[in-house]
Amino acid sequence: MTDTLAQLSASGVSIWLDDLSRQRLIEGSLARLVADRHVVGVTTNPTIFARAIENSDCYDEQITDLSLRGVGVEEALRALTTFDVRWACDVLRPAYEASEGVDGRVSIEVDPRLAHDTARTVAEARALWWLVDRPNLFVKIPAAKQGLQAISACLAEGISINVTLLFSLERYDAVTEAFLTGMESARDAGHDLSGIASVASFFVSRVDTEIDRRLDRTGGEKAAALRGRAAIANARIAYESYQRMLATDRWQRLEVAGARPQRLLWASTGVKDPAYEDTRYVVGLVAPDVVNTMPEATLNAFADHGVLPAGHIRNTYGEAHQVLHDLGDAGVDYGDVVQVLEDQGVKTFDASWDDLAGKLTARLHTSTSAA
Repeated sequence: MTDTLAQLSASGVSIWLDDLSRQRLIEGSLARLVADRHVVGVTTNPTIFARAIENSDCYDEQITDLSLRGVGVEEALRALTTFDVRWACDVLRPAYEASEGVDGRVSIEVDPRLAHDTARTVAEARALWWLVDRPNLFVKIPAAKQGLQAISACLAEGISINVTLLFSLERYDAVTEAFLTGMESARDAGHDLSGIASVASFFVSRVDTEIDRRLDRTGGEKAAALRGRAAIANARIAYESYQRMLATDRWQRLEVAGARPQRLLWASTGVKDPAYEDTRYVVGLVAPDVVNTMPEATLNAFADHGVLPAGHIRNTYGEAHQVLHDLGDAGVDYGDVVQVLEDQGVKTFDASWDDLAGKLTARLHTSTSAA
């Protein structure tokens, strides 16, 4: 049988899993995906952790210990999540070493409720970096405007960063600027740039979900013809911007100093509209030196029936620009779309964290009472 995931890896796409739970770690599921499915990284977010902790008894013993120690809910959340991420980092450590630090990465997000507070975001990133204490960690910082300075500051200190909740091409340019500024500061401070890594997590399927909704409201043949085309076009233009960045003198000076580029990571690649092919956000975004982080269902779908595209992504840029132009003609306000998606993303993670904190508070209290 053809190993399509191996072909995907050989094409330059790093396959990461968009999921983590203690049950997955205990049962060895993650290790099997690394061994059998070419998985070389893991991403998490507050919603993933909320689902993992709420739906499993694997955390009960640690929650009881935290309760007996009188640990507050915020520190308890950090203890639970960093335990899982540290373990996952150890599972991925061979991939990290084999790729000389490019892959084998595991991401953990700062408290999403701090997304608009630069100083507290930096402080939280430092705490997570110290608590996990693994070189193959990524600390995730949202790409909100207030997060840009935090991204630069953390990179300048040698903290590897996954920039998340990125939807806008304009914001991606700002994230690239923050990355370059942070790496230049790290260089000037004498850090080993080869040990500092970063990815920019560009969200995909949510763009189609929001734009398709607006197109359906508009109606007509032209609007219908644009359904499902925006997300891949948006991401392809981002990759075009990435390639332009690699050609700049500013980047090349950093590269000579030992820096590695901030790779694009395709996030939100699970297909939400059943009318679309379930591998579309993998097949449509094959490119050298990118990451595609997939839910396990998408990973399995591509392994089963994924087909690599025949052409190179650079041959799609003209079409991608035309799609965004046509969307504007159809009355879709791109700037409003990406701002709505950013706001929704932060609110969703806020809600997941708040909900989990409330439930964990109750479990901490129950454990204390039982003891």
